[in-house]
Amino acid sequence: MTPSSITTTSPSSELPAPQRNAPPHDLDSVVHAQLARLTMGLSPASMAAACLDWLAHLAVSPGKQQTLAMHLVRSAADAPSDEPAPLDRRFAAPEWQQWPFDQIARSFQRHEKWWIEATTGVHGVSAHHEQQTAFLARQILDMWSPSNFLWTNPEVLHTTVKSGGANLLQGAQNQWQDTMRLLSGHPSAGATEFEPGQDVAITPGKVVFRNHLIELIQYTPQTQTVHAEPVLIVPPWIMKFYILDLTPADSLVRYLVEHGHTVFIISWLNPGAADRNLGMDDYLKSGVMAAMDAVGSIVPKRRIQALGYCLGGTLLSIAAAFMARSGDTRLNTLTLLTSEVDFSEPGDLSLFIDESQLHVLDDMMADKGYLDGHQMAGAFALMNSRDLLWSRMVSAYLMGRSPPVSDLSSWNADATRMPFRQHSEYLRELYRDNDLAQGRYQVDGRPVALPDIRLPVFSLGTQRDTVAPWRSVFKIHLLTRSEVTFCLSSGGHNVGVVNPPGPGVARSYQIATHGADENYVDPDTWLATAPSHEGSWWPAWQQWLEQHSGKRVAPPAMGNEDAGYPALDDAPGRYVHVD
Repeated sequence: MTPSSITTTSPSSELPAPQRNAPPHDLDSVVHAQLARLTMGLSPASMAAACLDWLAHLAVSPGKQQTLAMHLVRSAADAPSDEPAPLDRRFAAPEWQQWPFDQIARSFQRHEKWWIEATTGVHGVSAHHEQQTAFLARQILDMWSPSNFLWTNPEVLHTTVKSGGANLLQGAQNQWQDTMRLLSGHPSAGATEFEPGQDVAITPGKVVFRNHLIELIQYTPQTQTVHAEPVLIVPPWIMKFYILDLTPADSLVRYLVEHGHTVFIISWLNPGAADRNLGMDDYLKSGVMAAMDAVGSIVPKRRIQALGYCLGGTLLSIAAAFMARSGDTRLNTLTLLTSEVDFSEPGDLSLFIDESQLHVLDDMMADKGYLDGHQMAGAFALMNSRDLLWSRMVSAYLMGRSPPVSDLSSWNADATRMPFRQHSEYLRELYRDNDLAQGRYQVDGRPVALPDIRLPVFSLGTQRDTVAPWRSVFKIHLLTRSEVTFCLSSGGHNVGVVNPPGPGVARSYQIATHGADENYVDPDTWLATAPSHEGSWWPAWQQWLEQHSGKRVAPPAMGNEDAGYPALDDAPGRYVHVD
C-alpha cells in the first residue's frame, strides 16, 4: 500500500508553515540538500568547525602534546602497557591470538587508544566539538580496523583456506545483490520475511478509531475477566508500532492480554509529502489525546494505565503534564520505556544537534516534505558503525554468511518517515533547547510542567542504549514529584525492551522504587544498590500494573458504536501497511 492510497486531511496542513519549513526556492538550499545526502545528513561545516576547535586548542596545549608524544613513542617501541587490552569482539576469536595477528590487533588497539586520548580532554574545546571530533576519529578508526580486510583478518583467512575460497565467492554475490537492491530501492534481504498481519502483528484485535494521523487498535481479550483499568500504548512515531507486537513469543501486547489487561495501541500513519505541515501539536492532540478520548468512550469511567516507548514516552509525558495542568484525571499510571524528558545529555544523538546540523536536516526535508526513514537509519548506523556496518560487512562480504533474519531485524528494515514541521520542532524545542525539562514547552500557548505529574511512574532504561542513555532516562527522578519505580534492563534500546520471559538469551534487570517524598539517589548509587534479578523485566512490570489496578471485571466490548467508535478493520489495520 502506498501513501497515496489513503487520503488524509490534517487540520494544520491548511495553515502556512514557519518560514524555515518552506520548500527551498534558492540555490543554497538545493545544494545543501544534495550535499547532505552524500554525507548521510552530517553537516560538513559543523564537523569542520569541531576539528578546527580541537586543532587550535591542541596547538596551544604543550602539556597535552607532551603526553601524547610519550604515548606515541611508547606505542612505537611496543612497550607493554600497565593496563589490560580492552575487550573487543572484533579480536576475540582464537585466531587473533596467534602471531602475527596478535601483534596487528594490539598495535591497532594502541593507536585507537591514542586517538581517543588525543581527541578528548583538550582544554578549551567545547563539549559538543569534543564529542564530534571523537566521533569522527572513531569512524575513521573503525573503517581501517584490521578485522575489515582479508589479509589482516585471520578468521577470514582460515575460512577461505577451509572452504577453498567459497566464502569469498558467496561474499561477492552478497555484495552484488545488496548493491542492486540499494540502487533499485528494494528492501534488504529478509526484510519482507515477516509481514505485518501474517507473521508479526498477529495478536487479534480491531481498529476502533481512525483519523488523519492514527489508527487505534483494541485487542481481543484472552481471559474471562480483565483488570478494570485499560492499558494505552503510545509507540514512537519513528517506527512501526508492531515492535511491541512481533511474533507471539516476542509480543509485549500478547503478553499483556494473556495476563488479563485490556490493551489499546496507537498505529501512526507513515507520513508523506502532503503531511509536511503536521507538527508536534498535531501529534499531541490528534494522536495521544484523540486516543485517550476513544479509550475513555470504549471503557468509560476507568482510569488509564498509559505506556510510552522512546519518543512516544516523551510525547506521553507532555500529554500527562498537559492533562495535569488541565485537571484531567483520566490517567492512573505512567510507564516510560527508554524515554527521555531531559535532553541535556542525549548521548550520541547530540552529534546531530547544532544550528548548522539542524539547517542541513531542514534542507534535506524541505524538498520532499519529510525525513526519509532510511536516512534516520543511516544516522543510527553511523552511531554504532562498528557493529551495525563494518562487522556486518565482514560477515556478509568476507565470510560469505547470509545475514540472520529475525522478526526484530525485519521490523527494523520497515522504515518510517517524519513530517518536516514536526521533526524540525521536535529537534529544536526538545533536543536543542530542552524546553520540556526547563518548563518552556508550550501547549495551547502556555508552558506545561513535568512536576505537575503526580502519577506513579515506571521508567525503564537499558544498559547499552546509545539512543536514550539510561542515565539520561534516570533524570525522571529530578523532574516529577511522583513515586518512581526505575528498572534497568540488559540489552540495548530495542532488545532491552523486546525482552520476553523464557529460555534462551540470558537476561537480567535491576529495579527499585523511590518514594515521592524520599531524598534523591544519584544513578551511580542506584546502580550499586538496586537489587538485581535474572530474567525478563516484563513480569516485574506486569506485577506493578496489577498493584495499581482495581478489581477484575468482565471484558469490555470491542469498540463502542453508539459513542462513535465502531469496530472498523481487523488488526493490525491499514496504516501499518503504508510504505
